[in-house]
Amino acid sequence: MDTPDFTEHIEFLRKETDKALNRLSISQNPESFYGPIKYVLNGKGKRLRPVLTHLVGRAFQADPEELMHAGIAVELLHNFTLVHDDIMDRDDTRHGQDSVHTKWNDPTAILAGDGLFVLAQLALGRIKSGTVRAIRCFNEAALTVCEGQAMDLEFAAGTDIRIMHYLEMIEKKTGSLLGCAGELGGIVANQDEKTCASLQSYGRQLGIAFQIQDDILEIFSDPKSMGKSLGSDVLSEKQTILSLIAKKDNAAEWEEKSAEAKKLNIQDRLLFLRKYYEKRGIRLKADLLAETAMNEAHKSLNVILSESHRVELEEFATMILNRKK
Repeated sequence: MDTPDFTEHIEFLRKETDKALNRLSISQNPESFYGPIKYVLNGKGKRLRPVLTHLVGRAFQADPEELMHAGIAVELLHNFTLVHDDIMDRDDTRHGQDSVHTKWNDPTAILAGDGLFVLAQLALGRIKSGTVRAIRCFNEAALTVCEGQAMDLEFAAGTDIRIMHYLEMIEKKTGSLLGCAGELGGIVANQDEKTCASLQSYGRQLGIAFQIQDDILEIFSDPKSMGKSLGSDVLSEKQTILSLIAKKDNAAEWEEKSAEAKKLNIQDRLLFLRKYYEKRGIRLKADLLAETAMNEAHKSLNVILSESHRVELEEFATMILNRKK
């Protein structure tokens, strides 16, 4: 359970990140380009990635201002991926508001995403310590995210997807950004390559746990807490960790139940799947996979940090695993 001091510190970092995003020098014109960018940044994001960058850097006594530049860069990169991801997945809601392509149109959303990526590069360029290493880390992560998204698109068109392939995909698509956030904290703190590699591993494993939890919440949460289109993965028939476990456990039964679910409206379909996943122990198996990833994350920290310095990062990991939205 998160301690009050830790929860307050996380909230402080989130608010400071929001302030820093609001202070970004973003032009007014053309409004058709910059308006959607500002709209994205005003959304109610969790800011987990810059928070992680700060927590890592804090463990190594890094300069908070330098950490903010790094955190803003990775948050802008994250938002770039979300804007383009929503277009590809046809998700209508993001962070409790209309997604950019829904509020405007696809071309506007594509351009807004491009702008966010450039702004991320500019924020990255403000880092004074380990700048070259930071740029390399950032762009390697950006490329890996694209690889993960390509795999996701391939999976949407295919049927023979195994759990190991899915875990590789989410490590790239979700884990690489959290890995980048952790590694940037180490780079800004002038840590060696081995330490930074362990920090990246920590973040990647967190990302796997985060995405598994996201798949679970897609079925077992509600629209207000999720802040996105609940059931959108179900409607689009995307492969998730839950459907893949169901298929692995009993392919014939899953095919039958899946076909039965498709005949229902979205609310009834979600209820039907919830009951099935609970009854067959599928949710429990997904929870265990998330816990396994979290244990791997903790192992990465054990190599590089003393117990006193691990406390906040371990609490952060617990917060991700136990999140409800």
